[in-house]
Amino acid sequence: MEAAEPLTTSSATGQSENKLLLVCYRHFEKNQLILPTIPEVAFKIRRVINDEKANSAKIARTMQADPSLTARLIKISNSALYRGRKTIESCPEAITRLGLKAVQDIITAFSLKSVFTAKSPFIRQRMVELWAHSSFVAAISAVLAHKAKGFDPDRAMLAGLIHDIGKIPILAFADQHIDLVANAAHLTETIDKLHGMIGLNIIRKWNFPDDFENVVLHSENWQRDTGEHLDYADIVMLAQFHSLIGKVDIKTLPKLDTLPAYQKIARRLDASGSLEILDIAKEEIEAIRQMLG
Repeated sequence: MEAAEPLTTSSATGQSENKLLLVCYRHFEKNQLILPTIPEVAFKIRRVINDEKANSAKIARTMQADPSLTARLIKISNSALYRGRKTIESCPEAITRLGLKAVQDIITAFSLKSVFTAKSPFIRQRMVELWAHSSFVAAISAVLAHKAKGFDPDRAMLAGLIHDIGKIPILAFADQHIDLVANAAHLTETIDKLHGMIGLNIIRKWNFPDDFENVVLHSENWQRDTGEHLDYADIVMLAQFHSLIGKVDIKTLPKLDTLPAYQKIARRLDASGSLEILDIAKEEIEAIRQMLG
């Protein structure tokens, strides 16, 4: 993992008059900021999969306690990402087709929506928007990983879904201390300054793969260039870029073909580039978003 620039109190808050930023950072600095826990169903599945005595039947029994997750697992096993000659109709068959590691990532992704919650209408709306954006980036990431070859679509989907995970504790904190939210601009500033390092803590707390750390730190680092091969952080960053097209002023974004990550992925794609790939895969992307809920 690339070394992140250390964040100090002064660099995080400066001379800000933003009370939400100051108090939220103080809680984070003292390890008092509440971080989300991995959803229980995902925890159970990860535990049983990592059991040396695990088999498809045992994992299927654990999963079938949640019929909706089982149905979505079967559906994704029949999707364009994993489709085989035979139509999958049962949970054990889906597990066999996908593989244990993929099942772990997919179930974790499907269950994550439960952490995007809030009580106040204003913060709840921000959570809804964050989930919509995260699931869109996740779907694009899965498709890019599938088309680029050499990557696991399920892992890319999970990486895309958690790229902004550090924003959740900030929104939850604002939800609990709504009196500190003077205006929307202060909330946005707090998120922009703190979500990367908070996300890093969550990734480590959940024992996610080390390379996911770069995903949460560099999802908008358009000029990131490791000088190495394409990685999941590159894929998520490109998915993030594509998710913003048509939603922000195009002049605020760099030209796609100037991005180091784009230049790396373009060599792997069969079509002329990621824009064409994603245009062709619109239905596939929407199907993944629907499966994510």
